[in-house]
Amino acid sequence: MLLAQDGGTANFTPILMIVLLFGVMYFMMIRPQQKRRREASNMQSSLGHGDEVVTIGGLYGTVTGMDDETVLLEVAPGVETRYARPAIARVVTKAEQAAEAAVDDADAVKE
Repeated sequence: MLLAQDGGTANFTPILMIVLLFGVMYFMMIRPQQKRRREASNMQSSLGHGDEVVTIGGLYGTVTGMDDETVLLEVAPGVETRYARPAIARVVTKAEQAAEAAVDDADAVKE
């Protein structure tokens, strides 16, 4: 009688291990990837004129134009290239930060 009861509880151990494995995979792999994807999407949607960005290929440029799917980057004086929004890897400086830094530099030179 006791053997039948012990054998029944041991059958839940593999199921419990599988559930725990999926839980660990969710918190270690899936959730952080979703967070990175959400942050990248927010960054790409908040691009503005004058932002200095880096593409996934490593090309630095300044945003000069945008539409829903593409971004126009000035990579050299008078040279503009068009990229898909997902090709923007990160924003180096926002236009507002660059303007503040220029004002701070101008103030430092005057003093």
